[in-house]
Amino acid sequence: MKIRYLPIAAALAMLGATTVHAEDYPTKTITMVVPFAAGGPTDTVARLVAQSMGTKLKQQIIVENVGGAGGTIGAARVAKSAPDGYTIFLHHIGQSTAPALYRKLSYNALTDFEPVGLVTDVPMTLVARKDFPAKDFKELLAYVKANKAKVTYANAGLGSASHLCGMLFMTAIGTDLTTVPYKGTGPAMNDLLGGQVDFMCDQTTNTTSQIKSGKIKVYGVTTKTRLPSMPDVPTLNEAGLPGFEVAVWHGLYAPKGTPKPIIDALSGALLTALKDPTVKQRFADLGTEPVPEARAKPEVLRAFLKSEIDRWAPIIQKAGAYAD
Repeated sequence: MKIRYLPIAAALAMLGATTVHAEDYPTKTITMVVPFAAGGPTDTVARLVAQSMGTKLKQQIIVENVGGAGGTIGAARVAKSAPDGYTIFLHHIGQSTAPALYRKLSYNALTDFEPVGLVTDVPMTLVARKDFPAKDFKELLAYVKANKAKVTYANAGLGSASHLCGMLFMTAIGTDLTTVPYKGTGPAMNDLLGGQVDFMCDQTTNTTSQIKSGKIKVYGVTTKTRLPSMPDVPTLNEAGLPGFEVAVWHGLYAPKGTPKPIIDALSGALLTALKDPTVKQRFADLGTEPVPEARAKPEVLRAFLKSEIDRWAPIIQKAGAYAD
């Protein structure tokens, strides 16, 4: 058996072709996978960012919703996609909680993706159906404790931000409530608006417009200080839950092995999007803002994801929240 070696010139030509391909990126439509149903808060963030990034890259970026299993179905799909920059992935804090929540994952959340950059930190709000009896958080707390057998708490499924916030809330008040999981925050919000469920904890990107229109009640925000977009709404810390704080960060990823020139192009487009006045205004309208430029970098997201995985693992283990 003869072993054939490529001439040096041919090998260099192949390497050059790969480099040129990366430098020419993108030459076709890019798909941004969102691992939740359309209409939810992560979907909203993705569509705002995708439109601006597409303008910078001079190619359309379409958002594809691949929901189910707390975001892990969409994540698994991207992890197995070709590392060519044409399939990217926008996910929230659930990327860091999945390793502890799921006993079996078909991917490694930390090593099967190339980080592109952080996008935004979204506050959360504790909200209820419009006709929920409690007038303020103090009354809410008393009501749910007295009626825990019949009060229903909606969430967007295991591992979703609303699930994590609800888990921390129930731990903080020492009361287990009946939870109603959905396949996304959009469907959960629809049932909250329709009065089929009592309350939930959800991102401002999904609740701000509903709160301001009076379609749902709000009892508090999960930030250290009040939000400029809703200055009359107290923090949960003020309302009676000392130290209660949850922010839902979002990050952008590509499959492992995506060439660095492509990651650089995506990261540059993301930075441009986060400075886009239209994106900034829409984020502000939704009660959030883009992360500072220093945080919207691949290396920052890589380190932050690792720290968040380490942070959430003991909390989830203590709560005993697992899925096969």
